[in-house]
Amino acid sequence: MATRNYQARKFESNSVKKAFDTLTVEEALQININNKPFTVSMRTPGEDIYLVRGMLHSEGILKNRSFNPDIILKKENEDGIITIVDLAIPEEELGEGYSNSRSLLSVSSCGICGRTELSDLSFLGKTIDDKKVLDLSLLNGLFEKMNDQQHSFHQSGGTHAAAAFTIQGGMITAMEDIGRHNAVDKVIGKLILSEKLKEASVLTVSGRVSYEIVIKCFKAGIPILAAVSAPSSLAVDYAKELGISLFAFCRDERATCYSNPQRIKNTNTKNKAS
Repeated sequence: MATRNYQARKFESNSVKKAFDTLTVEEALQININNKPFTVSMRTPGEDIYLVRGMLHSEGILKNRSFNPDIILKKENEDGIITIVDLAIPEEELGEGYSNSRSLLSVSSCGICGRTELSDLSFLGKTIDDKKVLDLSLLNGLFEKMNDQQHSFHQSGGTHAAAAFTIQGGMITAMEDIGRHNAVDKVIGKLILSEKLKEASVLTVSGRVSYEIVIKCFKAGIPILAAVSAPSSLAVDYAKELGISLFAFCRDERATCYSNPQRIKNTNTKNKAS
């Protein structure tokens, strides 16, 4: 249930008319860990198991990527939407992200707020040194493939999307959500649970790129991140430091690379990075 119809009134020049609009559903999902409330995520219902598993990885809640706890969809509301998820995680498997919880309203950040030095990256581990090279002529086609999977967006115009691809441009998975971070977590969660994370070399996202998405991409070990719209300054700073090739403004056969351009080759002179 990704969309819902609402009655509205549309005002155009001097006219008013009744209309029905399709809007993206946004509902709260409470996530309990070991019988205690951990956080609440505002998300678009659907693919909740992938969302939770991706969040466990991206937020550093689990120490070990290979450990997959049972995710129990516990409670549904009157519309049949899951509202509570229960997880049982042994204490020895819990990472720093568990103790760093922002309590009951998740902002999908990555535990780095409050750090004053960009160079203080030891908490993230090694930078990505993947040597794979992306043919720039493939880039526009990746966004076309992702757009083909944005079924909710085509109905409501209210969702973001993320998608993972091989270095040859093959789509592995695509997800939608009202939140950009949630869409990324859903993709990462599905890659982990389907054991295809190592195949992912490119992550595309709709909208802009903030530093949180760069961190999620880094923690997933995906070397190339590409977005439709602008990056933030901090996103570029982190992408440079963490070894991620960051593309933005990827539209109309154009793309701008802000970091680590060594992973780019341009076999078509008509498709140049701006």
